[in-house]
Amino acid sequence: MKDNLSFLTKHIWCVIPVFNNKDTVERIVMECRSYLPQVVVVDDGSTDTDISALFSGSDVTVLRHKKNQGKGRAIITALKYIKTRGGRFIITLDADGQHYPRDIEKFIPLLQDDEKNIIIGCRKFQEGGNIPSKSRFGKKLANFWLRVETGITVNDCQSGFRAYPVRYLSQMNLTGSNYDFETEILAKAVWAGLRLKTVDIDVWYPEPQLRVSNFRPFVDNFRLSCMHTRLVTRRLLPIPHRKLVTSNGNPINLSMLIHPIKLLKTLLKENTTPGGLAMSAAVGMFLAILPLISVHTLVIIYVTTRLHLNKLMAVNIQHLAMPPFLPVICIELGYYIRHGSWLTDISFTIVFAQLTERLWEWLLGSLIIAPLAALVIGIIVYSIAWKLQRKTVTLPT
Repeated sequence: MKDNLSFLTKHIWCVIPVFNNKDTVERIVMECRSYLPQVVVVDDGSTDTDISALFSGSDVTVLRHKKNQGKGRAIITALKYIKTRGGRFIITLDADGQHYPRDIEKFIPLLQDDEKNIIIGCRKFQEGGNIPSKSRFGKKLANFWLRVETGITVNDCQSGFRAYPVRYLSQMNLTGSNYDFETEILAKAVWAGLRLKTVDIDVWYPEPQLRVSNFRPFVDNFRLSCMHTRLVTRRLLPIPHRKLVTSNGNPINLSMLIHPIKLLKTLLKENTTPGGLAMSAAVGMFLAILPLISVHTLVIIYVTTRLHLNKLMAVNIQHLAMPPFLPVICIELGYYIRHGSWLTDISFTIVFAQLTERLWEWLLGSLIIAPLAALVIGIIVYSIAWKLQRKTVTLPT
């Protein structure tokens, strides 16, 4: 086994992006070097020290960006360098000391000789310690969006401690340059046919006053939001994704169609987390309020199928938007937006005699009412689902 691992490590390169981590980078890099023979440090425009000088007497490779380009670009720079030297896998980890290099040993057996996997190190967020609450929330939110975009559930899709196959990573069209890169790559990897595997890793967070982070809350959260918007939009398009790996996934079980009870049970279990149910309800309500006359249900089923949401929740929640109440409110608001006054005479005669005008006003009004109603319904459903699931978990056995 040891000989096999030794052979495999010749094909694995360790990649460590660095930006102003002078207090920890040298220790982290040299510890990684004790597990893997090839380590690449990408100095992403650091200004606090000369990274090249730190490793001038070692066999560690240092690549440098003159200006800070972001973590994603740093990984791509290393990827291009490693590909030209025949590397087959890269393992990335942070230089700030959050990750323990010893966990590299957990990745190596999982790689074996299979280049169709991405291995994610799932951080063990134990209670207590110095783990910030925003990190816990961010982890859950990122996991939720990956589930929507791919249908895959991962315990920690924000972790930067990962192993990638060089062959397939170099073929992917990736646009993210910062932390959004790590969001983009997982979704596109699944679409391309790669598998996501996980391994538990330890994580260290210093006390708040000693913590050094390059994450900029406003800028980076904005980038992440934009990336999720792009990924969800792409997921909604009925255009096949380019496959890099032929998947032998489970075929569609058409027999379910003649077994309605089994089908119903399957649908009931779809994405039943509080967040998943809330998102399903919000999407159902949003689409139900739009003037999609006669095709509301079809559109809702299509969207929820593409986004791996709970179809039963979305289809049934649309009944709250049945005519005439909400459509009339939308038409009134749309009329006010267009004319600066309220439509005082609204009747079937007025609506059908001026159908084009009313539809335009319905659309204008729904663009305001639909997001608000979706938000309210989403919050209500989340609260109810969270309370019900919490009671279920705490029931004595």
